[in-house]
Amino acid sequence: MDTGSTHILIYVINIFFIVYTLTVVGSYVILGALSLFETITYLRKNSYVDYKQILSSTVAPSISIIAPAYNESLNIVDNVRSLLSNYYANYDVTIINDGSTDNSLEKLIEAYDLECIDYLINEQIKTQALRAGVFKSTNPAFKKLTVIDKENGGKADALNVGLNISKSDYVVCIDVDCLLLEDALQKMIKPFLETTKIKVIAAGGVVRIANSCVVKNGRLLAVNFPKKLIEKTQVLEYIRAFLLSRMAWSRLNGLLIISGAFGLFDRKITIEIGGYDTSTIGEDLEIIVRMRMHMEEQNIKYKMAYIPDPLCWTEAPDNYKTFISQRNRWTRGTIETLQKHRKIGLNYKYRLLGLLSYPYWFLYERIGPVIETIGIVYLTTLVMYQKLRWDYAFVLFILAYLFTVLFSLVAILTEEHTFHQYKDKGIGYKMILTVLLEPFTLHLLILYAAIRGNWDYLFNKNKRWGTMIRKGFQKSKVNNKKIL
Repeated sequence: MDTGSTHILIYVINIFFIVYTLTVVGSYVILGALSLFETITYLRKNSYVDYKQILSSTVAPSISIIAPAYNESLNIVDNVRSLLSNYYANYDVTIINDGSTDNSLEKLIEAYDLECIDYLINEQIKTQALRAGVFKSTNPAFKKLTVIDKENGGKADALNVGLNISKSDYVVCIDVDCLLLEDALQKMIKPFLETTKIKVIAAGGVVRIANSCVVKNGRLLAVNFPKKLIEKTQVLEYIRAFLLSRMAWSRLNGLLIISGAFGLFDRKITIEIGGYDTSTIGEDLEIIVRMRMHMEEQNIKYKMAYIPDPLCWTEAPDNYKTFISQRNRWTRGTIETLQKHRKIGLNYKYRLLGLLSYPYWFLYERIGPVIETIGIVYLTTLVMYQKLRWDYAFVLFILAYLFTVLFSLVAILTEEHTFHQYKDKGIGYKMILTVLLEPFTLHLLILYAAIRGNWDYLFNKNKRWGTMIRKGFQKSKVNNKKIL
């Protein structure tokens, strides 16, 4: 290739990366602004709400909390206690022991006085068979609790068992290792009660990281900022994602995912679409896309709600191996879902879902890491062949870094002026230091895991869900900290 052609090629590639970067930055700015507006609106609107009315109402919609469990013996008793401690009038808790090989079931039987009962399950969705059966407590204090022991079939299959056994109007699908705050159901059901002209089919809530937090008897007593850098950066990532992204998509009614850790669904519609897809590892994303497709195809006006209150706390990976495995799975789940439902992309029949939500996820979630990696390879090639303009490259790097830092600082300020969960003196400085380090630490890990996920999906056909190793929540003394 002659010199002239080389210059033209470099020019074209540079223009592509500049345009793509500007669209990324522009989308972040728009989503951030919309999220701030929506959060302020939510706080102002809900400052006058008396949730005690929902608590005391005898006509409150029934809700079933469905929590799959696989080898969760470390936290299972405390986590179930947390789920049973909700301030809501009409709910029950169903724990699905999905073929655990540890003593999870034995711990539950002992802690909650369980006994096996005869129970006829209306199998509207095909699932794996039961193992030991259905258990209920002989203690009236735990009458809301049902435990099902079944053959291992994965999280999606376990959730489908819960859908089959539930008789409630709505179901909460939650990871059993999560800690649910006492007023979570009251706040989550509110969008379903206040919207009449548009059908609310699902609601998501904020998930926060409970690593280093103090937990006792299933209750979150004190919120601590983690000590490990990998945990600190994940705290920042969650705050940014939930406060400066999903709030905006909720405003646009374009949510494409509700966290698998905590979501509230219309049970009838969930069963109508066939429940969770057991063939995918991204079941939380896939079911939302399918529910929205169903409503669009039925031409029914609908809404996906989102609650910005920190209602659910979960344990995040505290080591690099587990973290990479988790993000690898998230990438493969995204690819699977977008590939399976590719017909909606740029399809005007699916309106906002096809014209905005799907293209955004494809351009920035699906191929974004690939484009970034190609950019790194391209930059390295320019350096090797001495074609790089170092002055331009340095300015672009500084601008990109400053934007990333600024966006994260906005997320922290939003958290501080809204829900302010991290109250200890000096945490603000630790968060700022984390912001400065994150682009060189967590982001690079996420990029690596995403590329591994693409490789595994395309070439290794990796279908493994991945293992999350639990360390257990901190149960030490609160050290004179204010109890939440």
